[in-house]
Amino acid sequence: MTDLLNAIVALSNFVLVPGAAYGAQLALGALGVTLIYGILRFSNFAHGDTMAFGTMATILVTWGLQSIGISFGFLPTALIALPIGIAITGLLLLGTDRVIYRFYRKQKAAPVVLVIVSIGVMFVMNGLVRFIIGVGDINFADGARFVINAREFKEMTGLDEGLAIRSTTLITLVTAAIAVALLFWFLNRTRTGKSMRAFSDNEDLALLSGINPERVVAVTWLIVAALATTAGVLYGLDKSFKAFTYFQLLLPIFAAAIVGGLGNPLGAIAGGFVIAFSEVLVTYAWKKVLEYLLPENLEPSSLVQLLSTDYKFAVSFAILIIVLLFKPTGLFKGQSV
Repeated sequence: MTDLLNAIVALSNFVLVPGAAYGAQLALGALGVTLIYGILRFSNFAHGDTMAFGTMATILVTWGLQSIGISFGFLPTALIALPIGIAITGLLLLGTDRVIYRFYRKQKAAPVVLVIVSIGVMFVMNGLVRFIIGVGDINFADGARFVINAREFKEMTGLDEGLAIRSTTLITLVTAAIAVALLFWFLNRTRTGKSMRAFSDNEDLALLSGINPERVVAVTWLIVAALATTAGVLYGLDKSFKAFTYFQLLLPIFAAAIVGGLGNPLGAIAGGFVIAFSEVLVTYAWKKVLEYLLPENLEPSSLVQLLSTDYKFAVSFAILIIVLLFKPTGLFKGQSV
């Protein structure tokens, strides 16, 4: 029985807890992608770098707050700076839409044209972020590091394995839950949210009903700014900030949106956790867990790792290809791509 409990704790420590935090971060990112696709009708390849820009803005504000002695106690100071980072990112996206996307929208350009335009925006954003804040790893987390550490857990339970829950993990899960709840409340309970849903379902009918399309577009970009910045900051707090990492995150985020059903917010959340746990499970070394579960003569001598963690994005790519081939509408029947 003790060995089983140790195996469960080891699995929780290295798979369940980090997988849940990573899944929440991907879900927030995928929600932004699916909103753009569902309402503005194109796949926004600049979303990863929007996350990077929002995180960079939050980091700069965090440094400013810390320099004048403002902190958030045991919580990261970045949580105070987050609303300002969201506001700055919102202004950037509104400006980008007015200067770039609005022209193509008026020309009724094909979605593929907007996709190509978003790739150009992606490169500009990526260069801007790297120019301002640099290309190195930046750790901007402060406050308490752990809710519970491995030594305390071992002392409480008497088990050989210790469970460590980082404060950033708990913050990620709580913040993501609040953000998702607010989004669904906004989309289902407010007049503007209902207008956005109507515009997404049938643009022509929504226009005939008197819905202002420019207002819908502006609100959509602001929500995307909030989701992207929050996802980026949570990911940076949980790991670290590096501009190019957010470019790489575009693949698992799009995979999450497509697996869940592109254009379906509920699917984006489910897809985020599917992709996250798939990556973690395939790249986890199962040796320690199996040592607790198997008899001594059957204990593995190797790491029992299907793929190195260097190839975790390959898991997202493989799942994305399988879904596009066999179920292009995703788990929750979004729009096929």
